[in-house]
Amino acid sequence: MPSSRLPEFYKLPPAARVARVQEFASLTDDEAATLRRADALTLAQADKMIENVVGVYGLPLGIATNFLINGRDYLVPMAIEEPSVVAAASHAARLLRNDGGITAIATEPLMIGQVQLLGIADPHGAAVALLAAKAEVLALANQQDPLLVSVGGGAKDVEVRVLEHNAVGPMVIVHLIVDVRDAMGANAVNTMAEAVAPRLAEIAGGEFRLRIISNLADKRLVRARGVVPREALATET
Repeated sequence: MPSSRLPEFYKLPPAARVARVQEFASLTDDEAATLRRADALTLAQADKMIENVVGVYGLPLGIATNFLINGRDYLVPMAIEEPSVVAAASHAARLLRNDGGITAIATEPLMIGQVQLLGIADPHGAAVALLAAKAEVLALANQQDPLLVSVGGGAKDVEVRVLEHNAVGPMVIVHLIVDVRDAMGANAVNTMAEAVAPRLAEIAGGEFRLRIISNLADKRLVRARGVVPREALATET
């Protein structure tokens, strides 16, 4: 495995940097040519990615060097307009690699789809009924994204909470726990939450309102640790 430690990489002209990246990452000539192009994303391609496209906005693509993560070397691409960020990241990575680099761990990529149920006469009884129907709810959710399920993802669990003291009265909150694999997950989770909401309301004997991915991502965590030797830092004299 080639090393991401590339001394004086910043002194090379862009074409030479691309050549070094191509060698490090075993890029094909076509892939390397894409890096050299300033117009790699066409207007037609952009129009298929988001809504109401009127143009393409370019950013410099830099490479942060020196990263050693879990014993493996990485070059980290960073698309950013702010000076010094790539240099600072590369410098920090160089300091960290002197003592073994970065050690990182990640939990399973679980995101939460939240469904709000209102107008329920017996919230606690509804919670019991919803948990009893977990298998049915998961099956319905997973019907929405067979591709995600085929790669090991999909809806994995259902959690239910009762919130009794609210201005609108008691409500039942259902959390659909979805393994989104490498995706951010908003489209998959929202689609599943919207699909199961009517059935959840039917089981609970109420009405659904909010049904959307939660900003709380406490089931999808990454932890990283590194050590910088004291002698590597500037100190007062």
